[in-house]
Amino acid sequence: MTMQSFMLLALFLVVLLALAYPLGMVLARVGDGSAVPGLGWLGKVEHLLYRAAGIAGKDGKAEGQNWKVYAVALLAFNALGALAVYGLQRVQQWLPLNPQAMANISPDSAFNTAVSFVSNTNWQGYSGEQAMSYLTQMLALAGQNFFSAATGIAVAYALIRGFSSRSARSIGNFWVDITRSTLYVLLPLSLVFAVFLVGQGAIQNFSAYKEVTLLDPVTYTQPKVGADGQPLKDANGEPVTETLTATTQTIAMGPVASQEAIKMLGTNGGGFFNANSAHPYENPTALSNFFQMIAIFVIPAGLCFAFGRMVGDQRQGWAVLAAMALLFVVCTVSVMSAEQQAHPALQALGVDQQMSTLQAGGNMEGKETRFGISASTLFAAVTTAASCGAVNAMHDSFMPLGGMIPMLLIQFGEVIFGGVGSGLYGMLIFAILAVFIAGLMIGRTPEYLGKKIQSYEMKMTSIAILVTPTLVLAGTAIAVLMDAGKAGIANPGAHGFSEILYAFSSAANNNGSAFAGLSANTPFYNTMLAIAMWFGRFAMIVPILAVAGSLAGKKRLEANAGTMPTHGPIFIGLLVSVVALVGVLNYVPALALGPVVEHLQLFAPQFVR
Repeated sequence: MTMQSFMLLALFLVVLLALAYPLGMVLARVGDGSAVPGLGWLGKVEHLLYRAAGIAGKDGKAEGQNWKVYAVALLAFNALGALAVYGLQRVQQWLPLNPQAMANISPDSAFNTAVSFVSNTNWQGYSGEQAMSYLTQMLALAGQNFFSAATGIAVAYALIRGFSSRSARSIGNFWVDITRSTLYVLLPLSLVFAVFLVGQGAIQNFSAYKEVTLLDPVTYTQPKVGADGQPLKDANGEPVTETLTATTQTIAMGPVASQEAIKMLGTNGGGFFNANSAHPYENPTALSNFFQMIAIFVIPAGLCFAFGRMVGDQRQGWAVLAAMALLFVVCTVSVMSAEQQAHPALQALGVDQQMSTLQAGGNMEGKETRFGISASTLFAAVTTAASCGAVNAMHDSFMPLGGMIPMLLIQFGEVIFGGVGSGLYGMLIFAILAVFIAGLMIGRTPEYLGKKIQSYEMKMTSIAILVTPTLVLAGTAIAVLMDAGKAGIANPGAHGFSEILYAFSSAANNNGSAFAGLSANTPFYNTMLAIAMWFGRFAMIVPILAVAGSLAGKKRLEANAGTMPTHGPIFIGLLVSVVALVGVLNYVPALALGPVVEHLQLFAPQFVR
């Protein structure tokens, strides 16, 4: 790991902490229903929304909900959102704000995209600038970026109330939580960040695409296709090619900055352009690249501080944040180190001078020269530690172990900072498991924040933890067994297996990034990945709400001499160990078949020498 990488990582963590701490105070106020300093004028808007929705009581306040009512409201809201996004894609051709006359999206692709954006995954099997109209991008996709992020924050608040409540039936009101999260957190931050991005050079317009003349014509060769769109072959069965010269280029326009802001702040990841955050209109400068990474982590980190404040012990928030940061630093150092070595296959070139240059630079394949290896690998670690999925480099082009680390970060369960809300509630579920294991070791009934952890909580915790590995491994197995699954693999062997494993890991854990070598915009993958995304999101949320409801109804016990402290180094170490062992142990055989085998194959000649 170079000094440049170390300094970038250190600066990133310092800036993140400086911004997340004050944001945590705001998030705590949003969660407990208090007025937010500087945004008090939005209170009238908030209450008008409650009255319009019919959830305000006689006193102007909404009634609390038990966990079952809360869960039903959450599921209904997101199901209706999925239907709306699906419907808009299917009729976008006849709607306004479509200057390029984009056609309607196919049923399977529209289904996949609707589930993807509602579940905060933002997996994109399509090319945004070639498929989606401006209206679809803004109203359907960017709209769900706000709602899915607010849903995650709402669930985090519900679980925190489960710990902080004293024998209460209510865990809050879903409609209040999602309204306050959007109104006081996501909208203001997105507005500020969008203006910043425009200032850096991101575009924000409704213009038609621009056709510009190239300074230097480009000549290229491509396969020739017939009237049916299929590649033509000669008498020997070889592909027929044609040589073309391009003198113009089409440059896509659109309302990019507004979608880019919530894409990062809401840990969504769905890019306006197919190149995502590698595109200069989405990510124009090194400064915008740095603050895009900060934007991905700032709300998840801020929620840790909000957690400490809402449960009445800020040390608890620091402990959770420390566990997240420790795992993140280890993984980031690993991916940075892996990419700062040259590809060993390049030694076959036999050019000493060229090889010395390559060895000094590291593996630049698939990375933006504007950002280099350090900023690209840090971005990869940030976006996969959070459930974001935005990319400024192609993870498919990383070294085998370099590509394994982003996959591993996803497979941790997106709890290392994770998505907005989902990272915190996922880590708290692991904390419940950690105190349960500790209780078994010392022969005491486990407690966390004064609440006894009993059989019901452990059953729900087990479901929440095991649902995503089941979806990932079952989906991967089906894909590699079926011809429809194997047809999308561009690279045979271990790397092709890694592409499928990464896709299902990303979908079930609601990340959205991909090993781009897999052709996934097919009915098979659109359907399979949509199923993984939906159940990976909501089959985890429902048990967590059940845990919140159970904990809320229990008395909060005072700490005594036998209570295990949950804010010190021992607990942090235990929590990190549980996340590392339980979160990843399920995937070890699959990782051995993919990136580990590929690494050994790649470096085998060196081992022989």
